[in-house]
Amino acid sequence: MKKNYILAKWLNNDLTKEELAEIKADPDFSNYEKIKKYSAQLKVADFDEEKVLENILSQKKVSPKVIPLYKNWMFRVAAVLVLALGFTFVMQNFATETQYAYNGEKTTFSLPDNSEVVLNAGSEIEYKKWNWNNHRNLELKGEAYFKVAKGQKFEVKTSLGKVAVLGTQFNVKARKNRFDITCFEGRVKVNYKDKEIILTHGQSVTFENGTQINESSTSSKPEWLENRIAFTKENLPNILDEIQRQYNVTITVKTGYTNELFTGKIPTDNLDIALQIIGTTYNLEPKKIDKNKIIFEKK
Repeated sequence: MKKNYILAKWLNNDLTKEELAEIKADPDFSNYEKIKKYSAQLKVADFDEEKVLENILSQKKVSPKVIPLYKNWMFRVAAVLVLALGFTFVMQNFATETQYAYNGEKTTFSLPDNSEVVLNAGSEIEYKKWNWNNHRNLELKGEAYFKVAKGQKFEVKTSLGKVAVLGTQFNVKARKNRFDITCFEGRVKVNYKDKEIILTHGQSVTFENGTQINESSTSSKPEWLENRIAFTKENLPNILDEIQRQYNVTITVKTGYTNELFTGKIPTDNLDIALQIIGTTYNLEPKKIDKNKIIFEKK
């Protein structure tokens, strides 16, 4: 009740300095300012005193009406509350929802249908809650693992292609020019440029610069969920990019890159071992300049 009273005084520009400071400290003050802009357009009909007096005198045995001075205040407070509820409803249902996993982190969250998503480091997803059961569409930048609840079509779009499923578990990775998809359960349909293929349990496909690589997998979920990165015929720049995302570090190579491709696993919870694997594989010497900066030099 006190908050509504303060709001009413604020709308009427009748606050003391202390009251003004109090309402500005409210977390919702920015919303109140937007609402004030629109509520200012709401007007109460002018009060015609002469007409009211004339009506009173012309009628007998009718008690005179008392119009409180705070009527205008309460009307505007009611308008503020209605607009605030409407604004909140729109923001919660129509606005785009974005989930992030910053470098060195993983993020797990549930979609409106209780489908589960795990974002790998340096990734983000956008989707809209409104009418979700009929339009289950997401925009992915980076890598994510999906455990999809059964229902209508579920589609993941990336800059390189899209994956459509019903109920299944799968992993999608879109980094630079490389597009990796692995199906762990059920079936997924993959669209890449003018190609469309179906993956079933244990199948994986990679597209890079127009080249398609088909692989099989015996894992029940992505290796990165258990603090390991699995690479298949990956070049050194892509491997170093992934290590930088996982550990939130900067890596510089003081020599030319080799064309040798790497297939293997690198831990995401032990930077020293990860650097040793790269150093041994590519004949490089890692040097830590500081906590978050590493240099590779030729041995």
